[in-house]
Amino acid sequence: MRIAIADDHAIVRAGLRALLACHEDMELVAEACDGAEAVEVVRAHAVDVLLMDLGMPRMDGVEAIRRVSELRPATRVVVLSMHAGPEHVRPALRAGARGFVVKGAGLGDLVTAIRAVHAGDRFLDAAASAAMQDPGATSAASDELALLTAREREVLRLIALGHTNKSIAAELELSPKTVDAHRTNLMRKLGIHDAQGLTRLAMRRGLLGEDPAAR
Repeated sequence: MRIAIADDHAIVRAGLRALLACHEDMELVAEACDGAEAVEVVRAHAVDVLLMDLGMPRMDGVEAIRRVSELRPATRVVVLSMHAGPEHVRPALRAGARGFVVKGAGLGDLVTAIRAVHAGDRFLDAAASAAMQDPGATSAASDELALLTAREREVLRLIALGHTNKSIAAELELSPKTVDAHRTNLMRKLGIHDAQGLTRLAMRRGLLGEDPAAR
C-alpha cells in the first residue's frame, strides 16, 4: 500500500513514519504539512491511503478531503484527529473520508483502519463510532451552522464577505479581542481553520445573502 501523511505537527509525522516502517505491506511515499500540500501530494503520487489531520493551516482537513476525493477517488482517506465529536466526524465522512481514528486510540486501530479502507471498507474507531450513534447529537451535528451561536454566525458571515477583525468589530460594535474569540470558537466548532474554508462553507449554505435583521 502506498501511503501519504498529512499533519502539521512534525512529531506526529515522525511517529507515523516509524509505525509504517514496521509493516512490510505499507510504503510511505510522501508527507504534507497542510491541507493544500496534501492535495498536491495526491496529485503527484499514486497514493492508496492518505492519513489526514483535520485542523491544518492553509486548507482545513475537511476541504482537503473533499478535493482529494474529487481529484483521485481511488485514494482512501483515514482521518487521524484529536477530536471525535459529531461536529468533526460527520463533516469528514460527508467529504469522503473512509476512516476515522482518534489520536489517543491504540496503534492497532490505525493499522486496522488503513487495511480496511484499502480493501474498500469503512473503519471508525470506538470514539468516532459512538459519536455517529449518539442520538442526542444527531440534530445539531447534521447542520454545521446549528453548532454556532447567533453572534458566531454573524462573524462567520462577515469573515466570508472579506471583513477583517477590526472592521467586524466596528460593524458589530464589539472589541477586536471579542471578535477574535468568536472567530476562534467558530473555527473550532466547524473544524475549519482558514478564511477560505469558512467562505466556501458560507457560500454553500447561502449565508452571504442573509439579512441579519431578519433573524
